[in-house]
Amino acid sequence: MTSIKNEVMLITYPDSLGNNLRDLNEVLNKHLKEVIGGVHILPFYPSSGDRGFAPLDYTKVDEAFGTWEDLKLISSSFYTMYEFMINHISRQSHYFQDFIENNDKSKYADFFIRYSEYWPEKKPTKKDIDLIYKRKPKAPFLDVEFKDGSTDQVWCTFSEEQIDLDVRKKATRQFIKEMLVFLAEQGVSVVRLDAFAYAIKKLDTNCFFVEPDIWELLDYCKDILDQYNVKLLPEIHEHYSIQQKIASKGYPVYDFALPMLVLHALFSGKADRLAHWLRTCPREQFTTLDTHDGIGVVDVKDLLTDEEIDFTVNSLYEKGANIKRIYSSEAYNNLDIYQINCTYYSALGNDDQAYLLARAIQCFAPGIPQVYYVGMLAGKNDIELLESTKEGRNINRHYYSLEEIEVEIERPIVKRLFKLFEFRNKSNAFNGEMDIRTSDAHHLEIVWSNKNEKATLNINLSSKEFHIISEENQQKTIVF
Repeated sequence: MTSIKNEVMLITYPDSLGNNLRDLNEVLNKHLKEVIGGVHILPFYPSSGDRGFAPLDYTKVDEAFGTWEDLKLISSSFYTMYEFMINHISRQSHYFQDFIENNDKSKYADFFIRYSEYWPEKKPTKKDIDLIYKRKPKAPFLDVEFKDGSTDQVWCTFSEEQIDLDVRKKATRQFIKEMLVFLAEQGVSVVRLDAFAYAIKKLDTNCFFVEPDIWELLDYCKDILDQYNVKLLPEIHEHYSIQQKIASKGYPVYDFALPMLVLHALFSGKADRLAHWLRTCPREQFTTLDTHDGIGVVDVKDLLTDEEIDFTVNSLYEKGANIKRIYSSEAYNNLDIYQINCTYYSALGNDDQAYLLARAIQCFAPGIPQVYYVGMLAGKNDIELLESTKEGRNINRHYYSLEEIEVEIERPIVKRLFKLFEFRNKSNAFNGEMDIRTSDAHHLEIVWSNKNEKATLNINLSSKEFHIISEENQQKTIVF
């Protein structure tokens, strides 16, 4: 296992940079050795849906992607992050299929939440269902028929291929422990706890981030991974105050508010909202501008006013390249009304200067920068993939061949991005303290200082001009 470093982390699917993990390892070592320090590899387990997020078996690597040896080879050179979907397991997994086969006699019967056992008599009512936090317009259950001919309903928050787990039960807790231990023993540095906020189901609540139960579950997982010196990263898209609450408990968090705040700053030319967040956001965090999902909107509520959010969203559609509202609608299988399907580069109109500035801001924000593979190559919206699949999120999930990567890395914007990330990785200033300065509405200065080193980002948001100055022992160097 490679320890976590305060260096840029790449986010990628196992088959997005080349065809498999072996190709990915080649790309990492050939082109990104100095550009990144870590890599978040999105689900590589056998899966029945949602691009890997409906896992069948955590102990296996999908044969199409490679083997555990391929992953260990990557983790020997880069710190790594793997997924654990604590809320659900695949409908096609042997756990659920055994349940269907044997009903109550299945040794996995306690893994799943039967509506008939969960709800008291005469429930759930429409009021109960309406109370449940959900991002799709249907009740969170799936009708199932057992081999013996009986029927029931089981809890199903997301797609019909993702059956929720009952984390209250002893058998499920043992499963969680065994899988987390297995992943830790494979040399992972960080386990990303996907969809954890949905895991607790409790009567007369919205079944989302239910306190105090959610803290007990997080602590249970953390205590397991602490024994292996593996970090736990809870993943949640919601109001920024929840991230702050998680951070106050000592957990690293995501900065999912940053993408919209940076867009607002670049579209409006105003520094105040972004500056306020940079001063107050958690320090132990992973920053993002783009991920495998869309650009989150709900995360920034109250950091921007409703009018400012509307302005930012409208500006994105007006100034962005090849982006339409319909791509984030039900017509393109969008189940989350709080996300916009678009690459970050195209959100900024495929404008090199604006995009490079956005990444510079991310590099100077508190936390470790995570850069999605499409963003790493300044990728445009993939309309062809979008239209061929009618899957909205595929607009930001282009498949790069090895030959295509060789071409992309020669683009001037990509070369400048790599230079920026290399600077971020090598400068010791980012291990120190940060200061934010605003001289007027349009100018922002971010300064990192550590002993005799200093890194300064000067920004004119109105003109999109910026400069990065590195200073060591009072000797200044202009980086950009």
